Amino acid sequence: MRLTVNALSATLGERAVLNQVSFACGGARFIGLVGPNGAGKTTLMRAIAGLIPFEGHVALDGAALAAIAPRQRARAIAYLAQGAESHWPLETRRLVALGRLPHLEPFRRARAEDEAAITRAMQLADIDAFAGRDVQSLSGGERARVLLARALAVEASLLLVDEPVAALDPYHQIRIMEVLRTYADQDRIVLAVMHDLSLAARYCDRLVLLDEGSVKADGTPDEVLTPQNLQSVYRIRAVMGGAGRERYVMPIARTDKSGDA
Repeated sequence: MRLTVNALSATLGERAVLNQVSFACGGARFIGLVGPNGAGKTTLMRAIAGLIPFEGHVALDGAALAAIAPRQRARAIAYLAQGAESHWPLETRRLVALGRLPHLEPFRRARAEDEAAITRAMQLADIDAFAGRDVQSLSGGERARVLLARALAVEASLLLVDEPVAALDPYHQIRIMEVLRTYADQDRIVLAVMHDLSLAARYCDRLVLLDEGSVKADGTPDEVLTPQNLQSVYRIRAVMGGAGRERYVMPIARTDKSGDA
């Protein structure tokens, strides 16, 4: 899979949210979309998923998004929205099984390979223990992992996840980041909206930093999470450190864009 985003602009209501956003990636990559609130991260994710109108060009393996048949696109792209919920009383495994719908012929039962994909997704998201439980009986963090498993069950080449660790405790934040890292390493692309800069620095190959609807930096975590970028985009000073992939970014003070506290 190769994802190409070229000169993408989007307007919501009368407000220009994205302005000429461009980047491309291919192969096994875990990319973090980072930036302050209102930077356009979720809007960019929704545009790539084909959920909102936009100007510009999004292509998968050279084919324009609009030219790909809906069923083929549903197999190629899995999307987990920010704050996704389940409002119906379903057993957990049945909810995860909905991720296989793009692969099923109409009125046909799930095949052995579909059942295997569902099992793999549940194991990855660490929700085997919930298989027979009503999803409405689970905690918010547990439901978040179930919904991630539904997206994983698609086994799409491009996985889009918006704030995948927002509702999780520290143990499961690390667990889900490991899951997404493993998923990307299976020759897939993961594009994740991230607010935890330490987790983004530790697990992502590449970060795309958005601010006011434009790309401000694009590169490795070390190239993007510089003191200058944190100051000018996030308006913070931070302590950064670590060894190898065990990095951390700890905000310590607010600043204005010049760096004054």
